Amino acid sequence: MTAYCLGSLLYEGKAKRVYATDRPDLVAVEFKDDATAFNALKKAELAGKGELNCQISARLFEYLAARGVPTHYLGVGDTRWMLVRPVRVIPVEVVIRNVAAGSLCKQMPIELGTYLEPALLDLYYKDDAYGDPLLTEARLELLGLVNADQRRRLEELARQVNRELVSLFSSIGLQLVDFKIELGFTASGDLVVADEISPDTCRLWDRAVADVSDRILDKDRFRQDLGGVVEAYGEVCKRVQGACPQPRVYG
Repeated sequence: MTAYCLGSLLYEGKAKRVYATDRPDLVAVEFKDDATAFNALKKAELAGKGELNCQISARLFEYLAARGVPTHYLGVGDTRWMLVRPVRVIPVEVVIRNVAAGSLCKQMPIELGTYLEPALLDLYYKDDAYGDPLLTEARLELLGLVNADQRRRLEELARQVNRELVSLFSSIGLQLVDFKIELGFTASGDLVVADEISPDTCRLWDRAVADVSDRILDKDRFRQDLGGVVEAYGEVCKRVQGACPQPRVYG
């Protein structure tokens, strides 16, 4: 890390720490080994998880950038550090579901594994204190989180990300069941994909495995006490490495 100097801690979340640097146009993100589920009611530390998520996210951001998807990503520092543009993150989690799983099957009479066409897009208010509630159109308007044009752009960008990732993961034998992303605005007002894209934020199933537990290569292995979490993330990383550009080293 020679092109910048690390500054103060700006924010610490469940999976990452975000630091200022001596440059106003640059923020450093450290990926932690912490694993959490159910709004951090379940916690553990999994050695190597942070490095894997950083490397997976970096390669996926490189892949998306090559296809015209704007992101906050600028490069990596070392194995668990990512350099990004500062953004004003919209406090809305965008979830796209290609296949029914997780909470959708608990909340609606839809069987696990049901294909959703078109993909279902849901918006959630990003606030652990309120349990990240689902946002209806009326609630979104009431909170004033985004205006009509920003919401349109947000949903278009999320669906573009979905198209690109579905194609990529399919090419490496993985099914993108669903995923969540965060979006934000840069200082110049551009809407970009922020945060991370990893097995922490995506449900990924191995297309070659029929067993409903063994096929899981994502955070559900931790949620469901299936074991082999880091090994599953490592398998995703290995496949992504073979299909995506080498992460650029910043500086």
